[in-house]
Amino acid sequence: AAIAKAAELIDLDRHTGEHPRLGATDVVPFIPIRDATMADCVAIARRLGERVGRELNIPVYLYEAAATRPDRENLENVRRGQYEALKVEIETNADRKPDFGPAKLGRAGATVIGARPFLVAYNVYLNTSDVEIAKKIAKALRHSSGGLRYVKALGLLVEGQAQVSMNLTDFGKTPIYRAVEMIRREAARYGCAIARSELVGMIPQAALMDAAQWYLQLDGLQSDQILENKLAQAAGQAGTSRPESSSADFVDALAAGTATPGGGAAAAYAGSMAAGLVAMVARLTIGKKKYADVEAEMRSVVEAAELLRAQLSTAVAEDSVAFEAVMAAMKLPKDSESEKAARVEAVERATHGATDVPLRVARAALNVIDQAAVVAAKGNINAASDAGSAAHLALAAVKAAALNVRTNAAGATDKTAASAWLAEIGRIEQRAQEAASAVAKINSERAGLTG
Repeated sequence: AAIAKAAELIDLDRHTGEHPRLGATDVVPFIPIRDATMADCVAIARRLGERVGRELNIPVYLYEAAATRPDRENLENVRRGQYEALKVEIETNADRKPDFGPAKLGRAGATVIGARPFLVAYNVYLNTSDVEIAKKIAKALRHSSGGLRYVKALGLLVEGQAQVSMNLTDFGKTPIYRAVEMIRREAARYGCAIARSELVGMIPQAALMDAAQWYLQLDGLQSDQILENKLAQAAGQAGTSRPESSSADFVDALAAGTATPGGGAAAAYAGSMAAGLVAMVARLTIGKKKYADVEAEMRSVVEAAELLRAQLSTAVAEDSVAFEAVMAAMKLPKDSESEKAARVEAVERATHGATDVPLRVARAALNVIDQAAVVAAKGNINAASDAGSAAHLALAAVKAAALNVRTNAAGATDKTAASAWLAEIGRIEQRAQEAASAVAKINSERAGLTG
């Protein structure tokens, strides 16, 4: 109703303003907050996009996690040229063809719909009025100029004080503390320091917990250790963000008889569990006098394992989204020769995306096995079986991911890319098998465990 009302009231041929836009309703993001996954949001975005295109006759472009092609993941790319340029290009440039709706703009323009993580707007003030320092720090910080992934940054002068203004587009992958510490180091180069910071709008509790855990070095901090969360749970309320899906929910979804989640998502889930076990063994080693000489190494393992766990957990939803993109491309019309060619191209693009996820899962799972070898050799011997279990689970993740890569390679029309996929996954699988066998040998020699 809101999109329809905006289309009724706003005429883009007469509209002017500072902010980039394609349409009367410019962008509609769906964000998983609680009791919803990114895959859920992608499905909702695509359903809405189809409905807007069909019922309102408005061109719709899908972006971020819902994008059907890599060049449309970034909103800035989709908005390129704004309404004025799109009005011409949508009819003359095949690359600007919308995902849904007509390839022609009306006075309401186009709408961009998608799914993305929560965006954290965060500003850091420096104890200087030299805005050039803030600009240099922002340039070093933002991803577009070689800095941190998932960070957009500008240097500004606000009420006489230099400010580094940031948008953190995925705080789970680039946490706030990492951005702040980079600003701190860069500022020191110019003889200044952080004076204060401010939050613009809201922030998920998980982002604050990450910062608290890192700055206070609270290994193993759990959400139910926070008093308010515990009280809310006791009252039968949801007092904190839950993971994207409980284990029972995920297994139920696997068994549901739907195409997604499938083997690729299960591979990522197995890998994330393996990374969790590695982190557990390392934490069970930290603080024990017997293992004081390896404590620093175990802390490094915890950091590496948690990063891998986050990557693999995210890949659970990403795999489903990538597969659904292939299915969506397969359903494109093929009545004319041009439609057939566009469909083949879309399927090939989606296949590349659907192969990228299991390749990343396999790479990450191999790294998990390498970390499992460290905790198996040096970690708490009472958790040796957990280290071994981590290696076996991660090996299973590699093998399952490899099946998906080989399946996609068989159907790809780009045989050069397919050959590269097969060569890489073959190397990863061999290396993973060798590394897992090495962990088993360590367990046998150190703890008398076999298998």
